Amino acid sequence: MGKATNEIKNILRGKFLVEGKEATKNWTFIAFLFVLGVVMITSSHNADNKVHQIAKLNEEVNELKSQFVDVRSQLQKVKLESSLLNKLKNKGLKQPEKPPQKIKVIIKE
Repeated sequence: MGKATNEIKNILRGKFLVEGKEATKNWTFIAFLFVLGVVMITSSHNADNKVHQIAKLNEEVNELKSQFVDVRSQLQKVKLESSLLNKLKNKGLKQPEKPPQKIKVIIKE
């Protein structure tokens, strides 16, 4: 039990990083883990930014859809025959009693 506690103390004191033949391998492995951690944090940060950007774009799309529906309904109201007649009454125009006639031109060769 004395050997195991000595090994744990050596690990906690960091002797494995400065003493022995394996010290450079240990530092290389720690550097590798550090680089992996940085890559993982960067990737997570980028993913979060993309999620926020997608949410913002979805809100913008929904707003534009509602604007489209609103403008389309306004256009339909303006195009109604009754609303056109009301606007043209002020200018002295009224709906003819007879519908317009089509004129067909037939060209014989």
